[in-house]
Amino acid sequence: MESFNFKKKYGQNFLVDENIVKKIVDIPVKNNSIVIEIGTGDGRLTKHLCSKFDKVIGYEIDFEVKDKLFANLEGYDNYEIYFDDFLKRDVLTDLKNEKYNSLYVIANLPYYITTPILEKLINLNIDFELIRVMVQKEVGDRICASVGTKNYGSLTVYLNYNFDVKKDFVVSRNSFFPKPNVDSIVVSFYKKDKIDVGDLDIFYKLIRDSFKFKRKTLKNNLKGYDLNLIEEVLISAGFDLSVRAEQLPLEIFCEISNKISI
Repeated sequence: MESFNFKKKYGQNFLVDENIVKKIVDIPVKNNSIVIEIGTGDGRLTKHLCSKFDKVIGYEIDFEVKDKLFANLEGYDNYEIYFDDFLKRDVLTDLKNEKYNSLYVIANLPYYITTPILEKLINLNIDFELIRVMVQKEVGDRICASVGTKNYGSLTVYLNYNFDVKKDFVVSRNSFFPKPNVDSIVVSFYKKDKIDVGDLDIFYKLIRDSFKFKRKTLKNNLKGYDLNLIEEVLISAGFDLSVRAEQLPLEIFCEISNKISI
């Protein structure tokens, strides 16, 4: 690997700890399943996915890893690799002719585009069986944060509205080459019965605006909204307009969204 030209612009830190790779794929898999891998790198994770799933659909932005990737996949033929930017790819078209019962996502995500990738997966409106990704530990702490803690923010509410989220295990920076400056964490997202929200656009905007200035109260962050309606919901839940967004659970944001959407 020392001879490979690692590219900072792609956030290339390849997972080289075989034990961690095996731990990531240690999940129950349903029959006739496809897994999507975003950022295959040199294929160390990909080959384990090939041995576990009926088919692997991989995305890799760096064509220069092709030889190393295909060398690691020698002996397997149940994969399709798209050398393209996942964020620009029409994933639904890529899946159009695939036959499967369950769809999974397992990936070591590039740190610098973790949130856009998760947003894209949500916007695909696919009923994923499981999404399991490795992310920067700081991001994982935000995703899994509890109400009232410093890490609790708009990303927490957004992702927890869409999934049941579970923090799996921490991965040391020493498990990668080249070694990044931070540790990572593996997080799993499971499908859930969502709270009924009348207008998702209003709901997502409300979340962004509520956390816009983290230390400000809802009264200050939501000046452009009907504060009387918001106050009704808050008072019924034991809060008032002086509350900060980080103190409110997901359910309250859903109630406020539905109230102002009427």
